[in-house]
Amino acid sequence: MSNLVRFDPFEEMRSLRRQFFGDDWFSSPRQLKAMQIPTTDVYTEDDERMIVEAHLPNFNDKDIDISVDKGMLVIRAEKHESDEEKKKGKKYVVRESSSSFYRSIALPEHANEEKIEANVEEGVLKVTVPFKELPKPKKIALKSKN
Repeated sequence: MSNLVRFDPFEEMRSLRRQFFGDDWFSSPRQLKAMQIPTTDVYTEDDERMIVEAHLPNFNDKDIDISVDKGMLVIRAEKHESDEEKKKGKKYVVRESSSSFYRSIALPEHANEEKIEANVEEGVLKVTVPFKELPKPKKIALKSKN
């Protein structure tokens, strides 16, 4: 059973806004400099497959969702954390944080969507999109009139 994901063209902009500014409008410039924006590399290997590598440190397998929708490879990662602790004179203090990642990448026409594979190793998500074998051009022999 596949999960359908509705394409939202503005999700990537919202994700970037959250990554840059977070929910705390009073963050110091030093905190903003320490923030890292995940990188995504897209390349082909031997014209046989496309590789998408998304650097997602601090995300677990369960935080990541990968889908194909209308010829687009959609990668989403979202993580929410909440800590509660007792403070002197207060019942509870709640500290919440969230981080998210969103990328959509157009797949080539000859991508074999049925055989896409993905794995995460040391914070790097690697999605392999194999290409369908295209028919080889037919060679035409020249005939001479001699």
